[in-house]
Amino acid sequence: MVVLAFLKLLGCLGLLMYGTKLMGESLQQLAGDRLRHILDSLTTNRFTSLLTGALVTAMILSSTAASLMTVSFVHAGMLTFMQALPALMGASVGNTLVAWLMAAELNFEFSNYIYPLMLAAFMLVQYRKRPALGESVFGFCFILLSLGLICHLYDSMPAADQHTVAAWLGMRGEHYGAYVLLLLVGAAVTFAVQSSAAIMATSMVLCSTGIWSVYAGAAFMLGRNIGRAIVTCRAASSAGTQARRTAFGQLVFNLVGVAWMFAAFPFVIDFLCGFAHLDPTAGTAASDHNLAYVLAAFHTGFNLCNAALFIGWVKPLERWATQRVGKPRNSDEKQSELRFITKGLLDTPEESVMEARKEIINYTDTVTQMFTQTRYLFSADNETDFKNIFTLVEHYEEISDEMETDIANYLNRITAEEDVPESLRPVICGMLRELAEIESIGDSCHHIAHTARRNFYSSQPLTEAQLEHIHQMFQLTEQALEQMRTLLFARKPPRECPTAYYIEKEINNYRNQLRNLNFADVNRGRYSYQTGAMYMDVINECEQLSDCIINVTEARMESQGG
Repeated sequence: MVVLAFLKLLGCLGLLMYGTKLMGESLQQLAGDRLRHILDSLTTNRFTSLLTGALVTAMILSSTAASLMTVSFVHAGMLTFMQALPALMGASVGNTLVAWLMAAELNFEFSNYIYPLMLAAFMLVQYRKRPALGESVFGFCFILLSLGLICHLYDSMPAADQHTVAAWLGMRGEHYGAYVLLLLVGAAVTFAVQSSAAIMATSMVLCSTGIWSVYAGAAFMLGRNIGRAIVTCRAASSAGTQARRTAFGQLVFNLVGVAWMFAAFPFVIDFLCGFAHLDPTAGTAASDHNLAYVLAAFHTGFNLCNAALFIGWVKPLERWATQRVGKPRNSDEKQSELRFITKGLLDTPEESVMEARKEIINYTDTVTQMFTQTRYLFSADNETDFKNIFTLVEHYEEISDEMETDIANYLNRITAEEDVPESLRPVICGMLRELAEIESIGDSCHHIAHTARRNFYSSQPLTEAQLEHIHQMFQLTEQALEQMRTLLFARKPPRECPTAYYIEKEINNYRNQLRNLNFADVNRGRYSYQTGAMYMDVINECEQLSDCIINVTEARMESQGG
């Protein structure tokens, strides 16, 4: 009888994990590139990164998926450690929404009313009107149904069997030793099934049905934080150095957070139960579904407090992660590669062009990251840092050339097909023009990097005033790059782009102003002619880079069908 009950429990948990997975994946399909845009554009500082991580996790109802997505963006060079770690902290906060949904189901039994929703979901999927929406509704119904089944299973179970199941699940009395065991079991189960929702559901059901005490449920839930961090570390183990450092930062964040909360959680539970007028000392004799709200509040309070404590320690964590997680010897990591056109041409030319458009956006991200690293060359404090950054820029130049060739070959293969519509050929020509100009942007970054190396080893380096002017020019150029990326991301580009032309005009005017100032300073003897030549090389390359950006903008606007 106990074995049958345990198998039923595993089946219910399997349905819960499948529902969570189905709902998360379908919501990601519904959101599409918007999730990427949110993570890329709303992570401007630590606090917005934290809120963005919470928002994305609440949207897809999966902290594990949000964490893996964030680490993958770090590996692709779209996010830095300083942006990604607060987003991972926010993922822990956003995941608390799942806990409150589960607590509400245990108390109000919404699963009794899900059948019309399942019929509506079937209609959406069957008739292909909104299949992703239908699958997300199915996933939500499966979550509620599995929770209802688990509650019914425990409520109908004899008391002797309940205690046997509790013992199988790791309950060994009410003391810290038992809580440590439950903590480790929770971490191991989360790592094995890669679903923190299963841990939360198990804790809430076992506590609300009286099989576990609320203390045991809280310890079990704390283990999911450790397990989720281990899952992220395992996924990042084959990724780039920055991604592994980010995963390490999340592991430290979760381990330290669990450590301080584990020492204090009995007092926190007593406070929450007192606020809810519940008796936490009743042990396993008490069955009260309101205990699920106590666990949800505990989960929310812990993650909010832990994020608030660590949000100011992101920079020290970055330094420590850099020290602890170094680059492998003879590392040849690629920060960005082809991601969309690796499987050859698709069924129709239109689909192939859409994939090539995505790859051009990926190419733009790579060149933008190359420009960012080029800027760092003028701020390097020592020779080791300068050499590391310069080597990375050189590597980006190789990647840029390879990506341009591969995407161009892919587009040429499309045009060679017999069934290519005539309306698509101008679009492909515009994309080839975009490719050539984006590659020229990479070349300009490469030239600036070599000028930075000449300056670093020069006996007459650039003055502080010149460096200040260069950084101001870099800021204008970065604005132009961001405007170009926004235009490329747009599904339908505008007919006009006055902002891009305004920034390009500002860059030209600033170049002319600095050129006149440079002539005057050289004549006054403030620095040598060679120093002035290096200085103007950087300024002129930035102006040429902005011309390439305008050319990309014009090519994109002329190929509105792409």
